[in-house]
Amino acid sequence: MKKPDWIRRKLTNATDYRQVKGKLQRGNLHTICESGNCPNKGECWALGTATFMILGDICTRSCGFCNVKTGKPLPPNPSEPAEIALTIREMKLMHCVITSVDRDDLPDGGAAFWNSVINEIKSINPGITIEALVPDFQGDTDSLREIINAKPDIISHNLETVERLTTKVRKKAIYRRSLSVLEYFSKSGIRTKSGIMVGLGENETEVFQTMDDLILIGVRIFTIGQYLQPSTQHLPVKAYIDPDVFAAWKEIGLSKGFEYVESGPFVRSSYHAANHL
Repeated sequence: MKKPDWIRRKLTNATDYRQVKGKLQRGNLHTICESGNCPNKGECWALGTATFMILGDICTRSCGFCNVKTGKPLPPNPSEPAEIALTIREMKLMHCVITSVDRDDLPDGGAAFWNSVINEIKSINPGITIEALVPDFQGDTDSLREIINAKPDIISHNLETVERLTTKVRKKAIYRRSLSVLEYFSKSGIRTKSGIMVGLGENETEVFQTMDDLILIGVRIFTIGQYLQPSTQHLPVKAYIDPDVFAAWKEIGLSKGFEYVESGPFVRSSYHAANHL
């Protein structure tokens, strides 16, 4: 499907972009910006922000939309928590987003490692705010409690798509399980967030139902953006949603009870994440 003109992006502020890339390379760190081939990488890196991806860059799942590599991951790197915390200090960040690949190969899904990373960031960067964009940990409550105990400021877990398309878009994921994970986090008192992509074949009624499902379980931050096919091996784009529709969906989401809605063609879960606090 031919891309409309408004879906194209240009790289800006190349000097600042290279500085961020250099800092990440020196720490041997991964970002979802690169691994996920995010269209906002140029803008965010030029502003000195990035979403750090822990537990390696090889995922145990093979979702139909995702550009992250799939295979057998390496063991967790014990120096990674300190490297991320020091890089965040060097970048002088006041807010950071941490995410990870799915690690179904680990007994706890990597939850204890997550806890270590968040605590190390706080230790070296007093006053920083943190968003933890986590996998579903297969719904294991002990693993979910590890994240809660680390006390990030926001816990995010993306539904990615509407319920009907979940089995095709998210391998091994279950829509209702993701809702239960988000509800568990919401009941802890920590602010929760979720997001979806559109253009995969969903209809507007399903988008609104997804909003209602999230509101019902206490999620108050919602993101919605256009799906872009990373390669010919991934799911095709079924439709490009007009920016005016995204603007209307933002107002509908706010009217339903979300405290903050980020809605637009280029929106990704971590886009303008500092504003979500």
